[in-house]
Amino acid sequence: VQLQASGGGLVQPGGSLKLSCAASGFTLSDYAIGWFRQGPGQEREGVACISSSVSRITYADSVKGRFTISRDDAENTVYLQMNSLQPEDTDVYYCARGRSGYCASSSRYLYYGMDLWGKGTLVTVSS
Repeated sequence: VQLQASGGGLVQPGGSLKLSCAASGFTLSDYAIGWFRQGPGQEREGVACISSSVSRITYADSVKGRFTISRDDAENTVYLQMNSLQPEDTDVYYCARGRSGYCASSSRYLYYGMDLWGKGTLVTVSS
């Protein structure tokens, strides 16, 4: 049972990246999946979450209108499309599985609803 995030890299300000979170060992469609990010010495921040039925999607205010979370249960993968990237988006990005199929309504509480974490992928936004 694991999650693996990938797709990070170096991008210039204003650019785009698409992260992938590949799930294995469990039925992805039963769970909410969240994306988080964490910088050195900082708390892990909830970025986005998508519920199992896609009935709820939660975004942090800092990424609304720029990031889009989506899922392809047939491919056991959740994506995070990141556009208009800025230097402050530089972080290690993690995906995580929810304890249920639901996402918290506020990104502030997403962390507490997760029970399985993947290794992160580094996103660096710099010119």
